Amino acid sequence: MPESKVRAAAKEKRADKRSQSAQDKQQSNASLVARLSGSRDWVPWVFVPLGLLGVVWILLYYVAGDKIPGIRSLGSWNFLIGIGLIAAAFVTATAWK
Repeated sequence: MPESKVRAAAKEKRADKRSQSAQDKQQSNASLVARLSGSRDWVPWVFVPLGLLGVVWILLYYVAGDKIPGIRSLGSWNFLIGIGLIAAAFVTATAWK
């Protein structure tokens, strides 16, 4: 039995609505990707100094830790600070594309 004109028009409307919805979804996904994938040029300028600062902190504690009052008062917390800076450098490095 042939479909009525009303049913055919309704079917076309649904198809148009789906394709429009899919296009809107693709555009919103594209804009989201564009916003999230912004420039990552800042990443090496942050993670390299963080890692070096962590290494320098630990070396400074080993070499002259008993002669510098601020570092001496921190005691073993200096290891946590140095390793924390190095860990922060690695976490920052994961954002580099």
